[in-house]
Amino acid sequence: MNASATVIETERLMLRCLRPEDAPFILQLLNDPGWLQYIGDRGVRDLDAARAYIVDGPMAMVAQYGFGLWHTALRQGGRPIGLCGLLKRDHLDDVDLGFGFLAAHVGQGYAYEASRAVLKHARAAFGLRRVVAVTTVENTRSDALLRRLGFEYENMIDWPGGERLRLLACMPDAAEDVS
Repeated sequence: MNASATVIETERLMLRCLRPEDAPFILQLLNDPGWLQYIGDRGVRDLDAARAYIVDGPMAMVAQYGFGLWHTALRQGGRPIGLCGLLKRDHLDDVDLGFGFLAAHVGQGYAYEASRAVLKHARAAFGLRRVVAVTTVENTRSDALLRRLGFEYENMIDWPGGERLRLLACMPDAAEDVS
């Protein structure tokens, strides 16, 4: 997959593979208060660590599976606003929908728009019949978004590191029916 190519386009957004030169944005995003509170501290404190995060995380996942977390930017102007994509984690049986956006871009429908497009892509490009998502109990915004996308609560799971998270699941073609 061409790392500079757009993977998904929506009415307002472009999603593409991350590349090392996205390090300044990743440094900002991974230290955003919402990311730290609901997703977790990845220990990324400088540009070198941000580049390593990109190369060892999303880029490695794309190389192995064809999908990963994608750089999400506004179509108009190209400003990066977050990450959205699919993850294959060793401790989950199913592929996981993941997203995180800068605080300035929360509450504007971008996470919904990107996630809905990613779910359609999951079905069309990868034939996925089931996708899961995890969220903390406190993250009511993400829980509401996932339910709007057609996810349903399944159970609580133990996450590496000891945290208990909600596991939700959906069939990607169900996302095509929501608006």
